[in-house]
This record gives sequence, C-alpha cells and structure tokens, in this order.
Amino acid sequence: MSLILTEIKNKVGIITLHSEKTLNSLSLEMIEELKVVLDSWKISGDVACIFLQGAGEKAFCAGGDVRKLHDAIIAQRSIDAAEVPQDCLDFFSKEYQVDYSIHTYPKPVIVWGHGIVMGGGIGLMVGASHRIVTERSKLAMPEITIGLYPDVGGTWFLNKMPSAYGLYLGLTGARLDGADCKFLGLADYYIESSSKEAILDTLFKTEWNGSPHKTVSNILENISKDMVIPESQASMHQSFIQQFEGVESLNEFREILIHQKDKDEWINNGIKSFVAGSPSSAHIIFRQLKEGKDLSLEEIFQSELNLSCQCCIHPDFAEGVRALLVDKDMSPKWTPVTLDDITEEWVDSYFYELKVENGK
Repeated sequence: MSLILTEIKNKVGIITLHSEKTLNSLSLEMIEELKVVLDSWKISGDVACIFLQGAGEKAFCAGGDVRKLHDAIIAQRSIDAAEVPQDCLDFFSKEYQVDYSIHTYPKPVIVWGHGIVMGGGIGLMVGASHRIVTERSKLAMPEITIGLYPDVGGTWFLNKMPSAYGLYLGLTGARLDGADCKFLGLADYYIESSSKEAILDTLFKTEWNGSPHKTVSNILENISKDMVIPESQASMHQSFIQQFEGVESLNEFREILIHQKDKDEWINNGIKSFVAGSPSSAHIIFRQLKEGKDLSLEEIFQSELNLSCQCCIHPDFAEGVRALLVDKDMSPKWTPVTLDDITEEWVDSYFYELKVENGK
C-alpha cells in the first residue's frame, strides 16, 4: 500500500498522506515517497500548484513516527551507544530535506492543515506558500514531553513569532487552534472545513495563465474573506507572554512561569507540560532558540540535524518515547532528573558537532 496518494487534475497536483490509522504520522518510507513526488512535480509542466492534505478527518499529520526511532536507538545501544543509529540519521536528514524543499518550492504549495498537526506535520505545513487552518485544527510542538526539541525548522518559525510566543511554545508545547495559528503567523487563511470542496472545485476550473501564486492567493482570499475568526487564546494572553521578552536564562523563564499570580487553564497547562517535560530538553530548547536567531534557513536545518542526532545518543529521547508510546506508563525517568542537576557541560554535549553526513 502506498503511503502517499497522488493525482493531477487541471494542473493541480494533489498529495494525500495516506496513513489514517497512525494519524498520517511520517515514517521514513512516507518521507521518501513525498520527496520523489515533490522533486518530479517541481519541474513538471503538468503541475501548476500543489494541494497537500492528510487522509481522513482527524489529522493532517500527527508528527514523525518516533516509535520506530525509539526502536532503532534501543537496538543501536546494544551495539554501540555512542553511534547515531542509521535509521535515525536517514529519517531526520530526509525529513529536513523535504521541509527545506517546501520552504523553497518554486510553485504554490497549499497545505490543508485540518485536524491534528503536530511536530513533523508542522514542518510540512509551515514552509508552504498557502497554509490553511480550519475550525478543527489543533497544532502543537510538544517535543519537550518526549525528550526532544522543536525541530523541523522550529528554530526558524518560533523565532519569527511576535513577542516571546516562540520561546513559550517551545518550552511548554502549548496547544494552538486555528485562530491562534492565524494570530501567530503559522497560517495564512482560516477557512471552514466545509469549504474544502469549493476550494478544490475552483482550482480544478482555473485557467493557469498568469502567476500561479497570485491565482491561488486570489481564490483563497475570496473563499476566506467573510470568515469570522474566533478570538485566539494566544492573543488573549499577550500581556502574560510579554513577561518573557528578554529573559536571559532558563531559570529566569521558570521563575516567571511558576510564580504567575493570575493562572487560568491555558497558563496551567503550560506550567504542567514545562514541569513534567525533560529538563535536558528545556535547556537545549532555550539555547537552540537563542543561538539560532540569526541563522539562515539552510544553517538552521543543518544545526537541527546535528542536534536531533545528538538527542538519539543522549538518554531522554528514547526514554520519553518509551513512557508515552511504548510502555505508556507516562512516567519518564529523565537523566539528569531536574533542571538544577544540569550542568553547562551537559548542555554543551548536545551541541557538539557529530561526524555525520549533513543534509539540508
């Protein structure tokens, strides 16, 4: 069974992530198939624009298949724990190549970000030229809860958010809805999910004469223009987020967060994730976002490839996935155990350059 379904209709190339059972989570095979299609359509005269969607109504893409990465790490540990598992290197390098390709794609890429969009799903969506969210979109980068960090270009798009939202979302994995995404610049259009057929019908009837980008923009603006977007929880918490602007250390961030006086459900959920998350992840996320501010997109994907590979030979990533998805005991044993146990040398060790083949 193909993990990617493709169809070309009136120069509209439709790609469907086809793994409804796993909420369209990205496996290495799916990434490889996606790369082949994107590369061939980039130069094909039969395709003017791309429409990327997930199978079913539940999810566009719930992230990467981290369960398989966990298994590869555990297998590698019995051979040589200091060596990055080949499957992990292949997965991350090829995933980031696809993400980079979407960011730099010469043709319009429309992403239907309906339902759950997490981790690797955000990686596919965020670089697209036309990003659509609906009333049922649920986005998050909850990598701190599994001992990872917001990769797939997170260093890029979290730093582009207003105020200190990027830092806050990276460290708490806070969940966002469609209105939040529009407010934070993760989406370009908020459209009712019932309008999907109207979008596709219009694209199928379009004459692709002028600029495809302009044509797609006009269609989506026309369909979304009368949409009433609900109030965004993220925007309602602007004064809370502003407190984190200019924080110089993770400790400073923690103090502001934990000692918040007027807590509501949104803030409490953030505190809960931050406190339960991997202390090592918190430290590397803070450094990753601070040090990656001025990097180019290409440099960001290269630095993230190194950091992701380092996560595969440090303890917390495999342990976080074990607790969440393998044994499902929801009780990860982090190493080191607390934020205060972590030394600068330990954080440095995540950023040492590995001798692996870098990809974009």
